[in-house]
Amino acid sequence: MVYSFKKGEYMATVAFKGNPVHTVGDLPAKGTKAPAFSLTGTDLQDVGLEAFAGKRKILSIVPSLDTGICAMSAKRFNQEVAKLGNVVIINISADLPFAAKRFCDSEKLQHIVSLSTFRAPDFGRKYGMAISEGPLKGLLTRAIVVLNQHDEVVYTELVPEITTEPNYDAALAAVASA
Repeated sequence: MVYSFKKGEYMATVAFKGNPVHTVGDLPAKGTKAPAFSLTGTDLQDVGLEAFAGKRKILSIVPSLDTGICAMSAKRFNQEVAKLGNVVIINISADLPFAAKRFCDSEKLQHIVSLSTFRAPDFGRKYGMAISEGPLKGLLTRAIVVLNQHDEVVYTELVPEITTEPNYDAALAAVASA
């Protein structure tokens, strides 16, 4: 499947190295049910929200684990979630499942579930994260979506500059109170 964007369908503007880029769609609204998805796990199996039923979730949406900021974010969330009960970190990117597995194995990230959009580019539209222009067109922008155990959105953050880290403290506070 190929990403196809129409001029004028942009919803948000973020920056990549200071240059504006647009995304398509809107982040899910706080208090709403998270959109369903079917993404690809590192074992090449399809995985949806139902696989994490009853757990609180931090969806860490990133362009690629093969970048410094995305790698730092994964490591930090892995470290923090180890201290929490009944919480799963779901790292979502367009990375191939093999690359995500290799990264998590090499960094010993045991508390992160990596899912890929490579078979499901519609995820970017459903969650308002699809980058529609510029050098990262077709990837996802950096965002955090926190869900309670009923898959209701309790917190979102669209990181305004793709090359910066998310607000870890706010995301962790939201998941702790979910």
